[in-house]
Parts: sequence; C-alpha cells; structure tokens
Amino acid sequence: MEKTVHMGKNLTGIAMSPLQSQQMIAGAENATPTGGSEYALHEVGKDYIEEAMPVGSVPLPGTLQGALKAIKDKLTGQHTEMLLNKMGERLAFERSGSRVYECFITKCEAAAAHGTLPDSLSLDRARQFWQEETRHFAMLRDVMTALGADPTAQTPDADVAAVASMGCMKVIQDPRTSVTQSLEALLTLEMTDNTGWEVLIRLAREMTMDEIANRFQRAQEEENVHLAAVRAWYQDAVMAEAGIKTPGAGARAH
Repeated sequence: MEKTVHMGKNLTGIAMSPLQSQQMIAGAENATPTGGSEYALHEVGKDYIEEAMPVGSVPLPGTLQGALKAIKDKLTGQHTEMLLNKMGERLAFERSGSRVYECFITKCEAAAAHGTLPDSLSLDRARQFWQEETRHFAMLRDVMTALGADPTAQTPDADVAAVASMGCMKVIQDPRTSVTQSLEALLTLEMTDNTGWEVLIRLAREMTMDEIANRFQRAQEEENVHLAAVRAWYQDAVMAEAGIKTPGAGARAH
C-alpha cells in the first residue's frame, strides 16, 4: 500500500524557530499573573456546574401501554426511563454508525481505485457491517415502539453520545484523512458501541425483559465481530505503512 504519512514542511514544532522559541519560553517563565488564581477559576467552574440544568429528559410514554408499564415499574422500584434512555442512545449510535460506515466505505473504494487500500481490509466485510448497523437501528426502533416509547425522540444520553463521538465522525468524513486514520477513529466508535450494548443487555435482563435482552444479545454478537475485524484492519494497516509485514494479516481480518 502507498504511504500516507510522509516527511514534509511541517512548521508546527518549536524547533522550527530556535530564536523566537527561546524568547517565548523566557517570556512564559517571567510572566506574572495579572489577577485571580487557579483556585478562583475552579470555584467559578463549580458554580456553573451547580447552576446548570440537565442535558435533557426522557419523553413521556406515547401510548397507554407504555404509561401503564412505566407506572408498574415505578411501583416495583425500577426506573424504566433509564432503559429507554439507553435504548435511545444505542438507536442514535446505530443510525450514526450506518452513516459512518457509508462514509468509510466511500473512502475505501477511492483508495482501492488508486491501489492504496490496505491488503487485509475487506470491502465486502465492511459493507456487511454497514448493513448490520442499519438492521440494529431498525430492531431498536421496533423494540422502543413496542414498549410505547417514541423512537424519534432524542434522549439525554443519545445527545451526550452524539457530542462525544463527533470528533471520530469528523475524522472519517474528512476527505483528507487516510484509510488508516479513519480506521483508528472507527475503532474508537466500535469499542464504545460494544460497551453500550453490554450495559443495555444487563439493564434489560435485570428488568426481566429476557426476550428483548436476547435480541440485544444477538446484535452485540455481531458488534463483537465488527470490533475484532476493525481492530485487526487498523493494526495491519499501521504495520504496513511502517514497512512491517504481518504474517497472516489478511486471514485474521477476514
């Protein structure tokens, strides 16, 4: 594969300007704070935290069945809203994951056309993962609807997860980034997704929703395959760019 990391005119380091860098270091060492303190800054931060409102809320059940279920769970000490919150988070993550894979596949197709696609990366396998992410989204939508919840509403943790994963998505969508760099971002998303499914499965089982938990379990089993493949693709791509041959790389990733 072609190297995407190379030596160039990178002027960001301090060593590129020895004279000015010495002046900058001396200025920082001799600088005197004009007012305030680190303690005061922390106190202001805590004030903001204490006064802040929550990110959002879980919407009320959209059907009578959902309302009755929520009341029953309240009486037994369980909080259905947390389950719905986490289901909404996974639904939003899977929807975004489908789009991310679509962008990633486009980048891989462009690399393949130029002969720079990592040898171990299977485009067919990536397309399969894309389809599975889409199916997971549809499954979560159906489960939420069956429980009387609104799958179109954005729950608090769905909002937070979207913000947290925004950087990874931007890396993959950026036309300047390489397949290897995109794989690192995709690996981060897959690891987060895998843990999210684990939590959701445990919540469902603790609330004795075994049938739903089993559906989630099947989705996580597919996500485990995604994670293992993306991890292998990423590691093999880095080794290949470094000129290090990895025996059996293609077999492991496929």
